[in-house]
Amino acid sequence: MSIKFDLSGKVAVITGGAGILCGEMSRQLGSLGVKVAVLDLDGDKAKKVADDIVAAGGDAIGVKVDVLSKESLEAARDTILKKYGRLDILINGAGGNKKEATADENMSFFDIPVDALRWVFDLNFIGTVLTTQVFGKVMAEQKEGNIINMSSMASYRPLTKVIGYSAAKAAINNFTQWMAIYLNQNYSKDIRVNAIAPGFLLTQQNYYLLVDKETGGDTKRGNDIKNHTPMGRYGEPEELVGAIIWLCSDAASFVNGAVIPIDGGFAAFSGV
Repeated sequence: MSIKFDLSGKVAVITGGAGILCGEMSRQLGSLGVKVAVLDLDGDKAKKVADDIVAAGGDAIGVKVDVLSKESLEAARDTILKKYGRLDILINGAGGNKKEATADENMSFFDIPVDALRWVFDLNFIGTVLTTQVFGKVMAEQKEGNIINMSSMASYRPLTKVIGYSAAKAAINNFTQWMAIYLNQNYSKDIRVNAIAPGFLLTQQNYYLLVDKETGGDTKRGNDIKNHTPMGRYGEPEELVGAIIWLCSDAASFVNGAVIPIDGGFAAFSGV
């Protein structure tokens, strides 16, 4: 049965691959024998993650890419295909939020600039769509492949303050289902599209929203999150990897169009 989880020799492309979450995914998949193309807007950081994988005995390359530029994505695709010859796994991990698109004590919803909202929505949603157009086409031509999108708990119930991010992640869920059906009906029954929806993990983006700069303890928002997470803590980046391995492997061969919560019970808890 364990052979179904074997990913050795597969080729994976991971956008946002130099970040905390997708960097961990990149390194872990590399340790399992996956050939990893680490894609990130910061090319130096992408190369650093790839170098870590190679130093540990794996096979990886770091590629600078802008997920909002089709030309940049196509250039990255050509580089990857030239080196590895094929593509088995795409993880659409690039995303994030922007302070200027956040409704809080400093910014009323009624004053949020449209450009800031568009930036957040485009990065999270349009960046995923464009990347899937470029790399998903390779899978369509191969007649097989595996796409995993990055959703969020914010897609189930919008988080207070983060309007653009919540809306974009809800769109990711819908796109995941749409894309799974489209590829199966038009190209191949052997292409699967799923998503993971992480709960709350400490990252560079949210750290000081959740951790008090002065005391190192929880902020009010951080405390509220833990109180609404039955396991009573934040997740760790490596705790996303098990679901990624499962979704990428033949063990999940009938899982398609699904959004998998990895949230310590947050989505299941009503608050009472």
